[in-house]
Amino acid sequence: MKVSRSGYYKWLSRPESMRSQRRKQWTEQIKNVFDASRQLYGSPKISKKLQQSGVDISERTVSRIMKQEGIRSRTVRKYKPTTNSNHSLPVHENVLEQNFSADAPNQKWVTDITYIPTREGWLYLASVMDLYSRKIVGWHMAERMTKDLVLNALRQAYRRRQPQNGLIHHSDRGSQYASHAYQDLMITYRMKGSMSRKGNCMSPQQQARDLQSPDLIR
Repeated sequence: MKVSRSGYYKWLSRPESMRSQRRKQWTEQIKNVFDASRQLYGSPKISKKLQQSGVDISERTVSRIMKQEGIRSRTVRKYKPTTNSNHSLPVHENVLEQNFSADAPNQKWVTDITYIPTREGWLYLASVMDLYSRKIVGWHMAERMTKDLVLNALRQAYRRRQPQNGLIHHSDRGSQYASHAYQDLMITYRMKGSMSRKGNCMSPQQQARDLQSPDLIR
């Protein structure tokens, strides 16, 4: 680095500057506030908290230190609706009637769409669950919540399980499930349609969200 030996040892033995000491202290204080916020606070809130406690530091300095130290706020994801029942498409009666038990595989399937936040944006997951085993028998992921998302999930479930005619297929009243393409596929597979009443939560949906993992697919 073209530095003399004597100059290097002189620098090595030089006491830490006040500026360096102050930066270390600020870094520690920033980390304490950040951890106390459950890693949710960004530089504006952290600088405000420090200033309130008597620390003379600007938001710009806090932002710079956070960037240098790799401190990033953990964004709380907002709820993203997956059901749009405000449409003129035909809907089925609730044939399932909250009876979530089955005597054998491939008697009753329930379907759902959920969303997964990623650094690149939202990903949507459509799943099909067999109420007998509570296993996900078909699923598909995509960047958009279209009818193709649910169509591909149902096609996979049918290919895997090859159910007999008359299987009860239950879903919400979302436009994806009520679409003509999806209903035509159900007719092709000879499934009996069932849909939740408007505003009626379907408890297997919550179970399906817990089970929506490719590791659980049979």
